[in-house]
This record gives sequence, C-alpha cells and structure tokens, in this order.
Amino acid sequence: MTRISRRGLLRTGAAAGVLAASGLPLRAQAKRGGRLRVGLNGANTSDSWDGRSIADMFMIAAAHGTVFDCLTEVAADGSLVGELATDWEASPDAKTWTFNLRSGVTFHNGKAFGADDVLESLQLHMAEGSKSGARPIVEPITEMKKTGPLQVQFTLANGNADFPYLMSDYHLLIYPAGQIEEAISQGIGTGLYAVESFEPGVRFVGKRVDGHYKDGQAGWFDEVEFIAINDQTARMNAVLTGQVDAINRIDVKTEALLKANPMIRVVDSPNNQHFTFPMLTDIAPFGDVNVRRALKHGINRQEMVDKILLGHGSVGADTPIGPANQYFADLEPPAYDPDKSKFYLKEAGLDSIDIDLSASSAAFDGAVDAAQLYQASAAPGGININVVQEPADGYWSNVWIKKPFCACYWGGRATEDWMFSSAYAEGVPWNDSQWDSKDNARFQELLIAGRAELDSAKRREIYTEMQVILRDEGGVIIPMFANFVEAVSTKIGTPDKIGNLWQLDNTRFAERWWMA
Repeated sequence: MTRISRRGLLRTGAAAGVLAASGLPLRAQAKRGGRLRVGLNGANTSDSWDGRSIADMFMIAAAHGTVFDCLTEVAADGSLVGELATDWEASPDAKTWTFNLRSGVTFHNGKAFGADDVLESLQLHMAEGSKSGARPIVEPITEMKKTGPLQVQFTLANGNADFPYLMSDYHLLIYPAGQIEEAISQGIGTGLYAVESFEPGVRFVGKRVDGHYKDGQAGWFDEVEFIAINDQTARMNAVLTGQVDAINRIDVKTEALLKANPMIRVVDSPNNQHFTFPMLTDIAPFGDVNVRRALKHGINRQEMVDKILLGHGSVGADTPIGPANQYFADLEPPAYDPDKSKFYLKEAGLDSIDIDLSASSAAFDGAVDAAQLYQASAAPGGININVVQEPADGYWSNVWIKKPFCACYWGGRATEDWMFSSAYAEGVPWNDSQWDSKDNARFQELLIAGRAELDSAKRREIYTEMQVILRDEGGVIIPMFANFVEAVSTKIGTPDKIGNLWQLDNTRFAERWWMA
C-alpha cells in the first residue's frame, strides 16, 4: 500500500492529504452565537433527507453542508480535507483505497459512528435499480469491506486517482447503519446541526450540536434557518429588508440596488458553474450530429454573457470543464454563424427545422430570456425554436431528461473525471443528453483511460481530446460559465477565501461563517 503525499496528489490532480477537519484556519474573530437566516432557491415539496435524490441548492446546503457529513470535504481553496475520514492511502495502481475513519464521532441520535455506517450508506447508491445521482461514482467499486472498526477498504474495477475527491459528493451522506430508513425520515446525521424542524419546500431549522468533533474549527451559529424562496425578486427583497442574512443567485440586473445598501455585500465568484441546453441524442432530430452542429452555430454566446449574466461570467465552448479545473483546455467556442447552421442542416438533409425548447427560472435565473435570445439568433440559420415556458415547481422531475430539449445548469465538479462521469458517461442517471457510444465511442474509451491514468501530462492529453469531442459533436449546448453572485449581510462574517465549487462557500456557509 502506498501513502500518497499531499503535494504528489495535488500535482497529479488526485486527492490531497488531510488538513484541518473544516479545511479552514481558526480565526480569532469567529465566535459562537446567533442565528443565521438564509434565503435559498431550489426547494421542492418533494425534498427529503435521501441523498440519492438531492439535486438542487436548498437540500444540498441543508443536507451536505449542515446535517450530514461525507468521508471527505473540498476546502475553500479547492484542496481535499478529511471529514469523517482522517486520512487515506492507495495501492500503486490506485485500484485499492483504504480510509481511516475519525474516532469519537456520534450521530444526532447518540449512535457511535464507525465503518459499518460507511458501508451501508454507500450501498444505498450501489443497489440494483438505484436512480442515485452518485451511481456513476460508486458503480466502479467491485468490493468494499470493513478492515477495522474505524477503517474501510474499497477495491475499484480500474484505478482512479480522483477517488477520494469523489467521496465528498453531496449525495454520499453517511447514515447510521441499521437505522437508515429512520435517518432519512428524520434527518439523523453527524453534521454540526441537528434537525429542529423541516417542512419540505418551505423551511429548515437546525440547532448546533454540542461536543462536536469540529468544535473550535467550524459551526459558529447556535441555530441556522434556511427559508425556501424560489422567486428571485422575493429573495432580493428578503435580504434588502433584513428578513434573511444572505441569499444565493441574485438577479444581476438589480446588483446596483444591492450594492447601494451599506448593510449588504455582493460576493462575485468565478467558478465552474455552467448554464446549458441539453438535447436528448436518442430522440430525433438530435441524434444527427449535423443537427447538433447547426444548433451550436445558431447561438450567440457573447450576447448571452452580456445580456443574461451582465458580464458576470464567460463564454462556454460546449464542454463542462471550466477554468477552475486542472485540465481546462480553453478551446475556441463554435462561432455564431447562421450560414454554418444552414450548411449543417443541409448536411442533415434539411432546409429548416422546427424544435421546442423548454425553459424555466428553475433551470437558471434568466433561462427563459436566454431561450428567447437563442430563438432569435437561431432563426436566420433556418432553426425555428418554439420556447415553452415550464413551471418552476417539478421542473427537475417533469422536464429535465424528460423533454428532448431544455434549459439546465450544472455546478461543475472539482475534477474532470467527476464531471464527465456524472453527466457524460454512458448510462448514468444524470446523463441529460443521453450521450453514449452511439454518439462517440472514442469519448467513452477516453473516459475510462483518463480515470486510471496517473501521469499528469497524459491525463491532460486525454481530457483535452474529450473536450474537443464534446465541442464538435456533443449533445449539450454550453454557451456560458456563470459566476456565483450572492448577497450577504454585513452582520455575517466570512473567511478570506470563499469556496467556489458550489454556491455559498461550497454550500458550507452554515459551518464556515459567523456573526460579525
């Protein structure tokens, strides 16, 4: 067994060694006390503490960043730190990983944490027929076993240099073994805050746990309250009037109004979040690569960044790998060119094409406006888009991956393989373009090869080729990378470094922030 150094792991794009449990240095100004109130979008009446089904901001923050823990955690600076695991080591081929677990940890119901909890919790996602968004992460595990009361070992089908990073995924919450059904029903985890009350789609209140293993490092509020405010205008009004202390996803059109308020700070964080238009490549006409190419040249990407993001972002090139990723290729995006759209339609045997594009504010703020911009820019190239405005409630269950062409967003992932495996691997639940070997067998081969490759230069070559394939042939239009633009009251203290893997400090704001 080879223990991999932090420097070596970071150099290869794999997991970093263990730092402080919270990933943050202790700050003298951080102190216990107060109640944090945050207005969040992405809430649904179907929300639950079941990590397999968590898909949007409200429950990611409530579960992953507050009530539950994972084995590892991505720190604000992008490095990997231990959460319920203290350290880990790999075999030379990165196929066998051994995790040492933290001692003295208890669940909110008093049960002691140990290896059995890890195995049973991950088994949820591996079970036959599981629709978990983390299924592609755990599927390569061929064996997992308890090698001690506080030690687990995983054997993978192929080497994966990024495996410890994957264990920080927000779906992979750790539940108490033998009590998982109860834990999902009531929200019983090992996180800093125990569930005081929870009304799906409406509100969550958490109370600080005493004697927690992160004491002195994180968890400064006595209580946290997350209020579901899916409407963007309502969220802004809530923070302006002091009803909440922070909100995510502000309307950038009203940024000046927020900045004019001396009691509010606007936090603008470049990141890997991308706004997309996935098309189902197993449904006509999107199975034809020439139709996809016509659509790629029918969108004015810079116009989207200028008018939808108001400059708070950058142009995308139809690849989900962003500037915060190690192997970001920075490709030239497909140019807006109606003549090329006409050319590719002709290659598909078409003079013009009529298609529906479903959009809703649930997908991203300004999604309907973005769809209408796309409608206008595509028309000169013979692409006639009918914009279908969908309701926000139920969008992810009724529209996404159900209707052939829609608006969507992705928060990005810390590693290339994590992103590709979540949304572009053949057969995974969240492959929202149904991209597979029929579209490009080479891409799927490279995905396996890149995951097992430990040489950083070779990994760069592999991931660059994969990005080129998606740009030229992929079934997802990715016109823009969008900054996280959020509003925080000056009453709330925040670390010098704010995480940008997920919104609001990697959704760890309940742990990392404090009353100023």
